[in-house]
Amino acid sequence: MTISARGQYLKDNPHIQQIIQPVALAGDHLMGVGPKTDGGFNENMSRIADAHPNSPLADRYGSGKTNAQIKARNVINKYK
Repeated sequence: MTISARGQYLKDNPHIQQIIQPVALAGDHLMGVGPKTDGGFNENMSRIADAHPNSPLADRYGSGKTNAQIKARNVINKYK
């Protein structure tokens, strides 16, 4: 329906009211389900994290450390 036809339709039918609603968006960006990074990217980020072990990048992408080393690092960070 065109805008001019809608105006005439609403004049002819006064019992009808226009309700404006937001546009519904759907996609991968909702609920944290986005495109996944490939293995090469993760491997490169892990290599960079190994070079900078005290950086936030190292916290996110980790390194090749054992579980005991990770727990020890968490305890150290907790009591800094």
